[in-house]
Amino acid sequence: MNEKTIDFDTEFRRLEEKIGAMTECCSRLKEENRELRVRFEEWSKERATLVEKAAIAKNRVEAMISRLKSMGHEI
Repeated sequence: MNEKTIDFDTEFRRLEEKIGAMTECCSRLKEENRELRVRFEEWSKERATLVEKAAIAKNRVEAMISRLKSMGHEI
């Protein structure tokens, strides 16, 4: 083996290691992305529930205010 062959083999191994590291990184990022999408979906559903509950509470408060006003109490 000559020096150029050794350099080529060394560079080829380095390249394989880098590709392996990039593949692992890509796999981790895909999994993280999947987990983030699941959490986003859960938070979106929770937000929708909270918005609905807030609207119900607002309607109840407005109804109480109307009843109080109709009873002759000013707010």
